[in-house]
Amino acid sequence: MATVPGALIWEIVKKNNSFLVKEFGNGTSRVQFSKESNNLYNLNSYKYSGLANKKTVTIQPGKDSSVLLATTKTKKQNKPALLLHKSAMKKEFRRMAKAVVNQVANNHYRVDLKNAALARLSAVHRSLKVAKSGVKKRNRQAVKIHGRK
Repeated sequence: MATVPGALIWEIVKKNNSFLVKEFGNGTSRVQFSKESNNLYNLNSYKYSGLANKKTVTIQPGKDSSVLLATTKTKKQNKPALLLHKSAMKKEFRRMAKAVVNQVANNHYRVDLKNAALARLSAVHRSLKVAKSGVKKRNRQAVKIHGRK
């Protein structure tokens, strides 16, 4: 079975698809975002598109305050259940960053997505740290009121 080239898929879906979010920016300029999976910056562009590219990278929060790194397997395009190669990372941030760089750039997978993957890793890691700290406890001690005689 022949596969459809990514450029043709992008020309078909770039102006209208179910993941497209169009918003107004400064003045009358329009900004287009995308809610599709495998899109690191959530921008509607060919470079970051998870629909049009065969090789994509995803970084998401996982279970138990871990970070999930997933890359697509190019030979499994017709089998969605087997499409992603997932790996959970529970290390410190520098080790996770090194693992992402090794997987994305040094492995010649998608060198152009290295900075986007590191930015996404930083944002996900920061969000996990905030969620881990939880709600601060209120001080239940009695408050002394000074003043009246």
